[in-house]
Amino acid sequence: MTARVLVFCLLSAAQFRGQPVSIPKIGIIDYFGLKKANRERIEKALEVKMGGPLPKSKGEIEEQIELLNLVVRAQLEAVCCENGDAILYVGIQEKGAPVFEYHEQPSDEMLRLPEPIVDTWNLFMEQVQIAVREGKAAEDLTTGHSLMQHAPARELQLQFPEMADKHLAAIRNVLRKSADETERAIAAYVIVYVSKKPSIVDDLQYAIRDPDDGVRNNGLRSLASLAVLAKLNPHSGVSVSPTWFVEQLNSLTWSDRNKAAFALVTMTETRDPRTLAMLKERALDSMIDMARWKHLPHALPGFILLARTAGWEEKRIQDTWAAGTHLAAIEEIVKSLEAAAKKKK
Repeated sequence: MTARVLVFCLLSAAQFRGQPVSIPKIGIIDYFGLKKANRERIEKALEVKMGGPLPKSKGEIEEQIELLNLVVRAQLEAVCCENGDAILYVGIQEKGAPVFEYHEQPSDEMLRLPEPIVDTWNLFMEQVQIAVREGKAAEDLTTGHSLMQHAPARELQLQFPEMADKHLAAIRNVLRKSADETERAIAAYVIVYVSKKPSIVDDLQYAIRDPDDGVRNNGLRSLASLAVLAKLNPHSGVSVSPTWFVEQLNSLTWSDRNKAAFALVTMTETRDPRTLAMLKERALDSMIDMARWKHLPHALPGFILLARTAGWEEKRIQDTWAAGTHLAAIEEIVKSLEAAAKKKK
């Protein structure tokens, strides 16, 4: 696990319990952003199949897919796990499709975090790996930042609040200006532990548009924890706009979409009409893609968001999912939305 990205589902051969350390097999291949491009040609360009190994050269395959008609960009991402096998997501950006724009790469090569923060982070990441192996990676976000179930990891996290308060200016500068993506990713994770949490919402909203996926991932995690706090404690002073989460549902990076969807599930529990209207207007196709994914834990947030957008009550959403009839329900929702759109015309 890389020290700059805190993702508990990162694909690593060593994470597949009971299997030898080798290239994992593919349990699922799924897509997003694929509407008009030829699916058969994309599948041929992938050169991999269900049950086979992951591709050896991710970049070469992406380049092959990008040569196809209507495809602007492609991105492959492998994550864990479907019955111990890898899930390969193929992201497609087609011509004319919504694009999630990133900031330009920061250029200050001198900016660094204080050593105590980096040292504590490195120790924390060692404990995260242990927590994942032991199945103790669950987190409590009710305080507006992560506190892990794994006691040694949590003890290290409890050192971050004092560090964040003491070094907030330095953390903020690194997050926005450092050329080192590792430093920016650490900053995006640690900054949320500051005591005055309303003061760093803008910093995290900036971080989720960072050009590096590790920085975006940690920024999303931190911002999502603030959204939990805002929901549980309206008097906290924390207010998190759903705008960039919605926009991130159109990202070419699977982890962006996944984290944004989980955050939006929390943020739409109150059924705010403006947020639901924004989802329908800016991310309808993305929600449909996600709701259809074969790995059910990944599909659930997309289905919840899509159903809420269609006005379904929570009990109906839960009952449909429990009954395993969500695919038919998605088609029903799509048809109803299309019919409503035609009436408006």
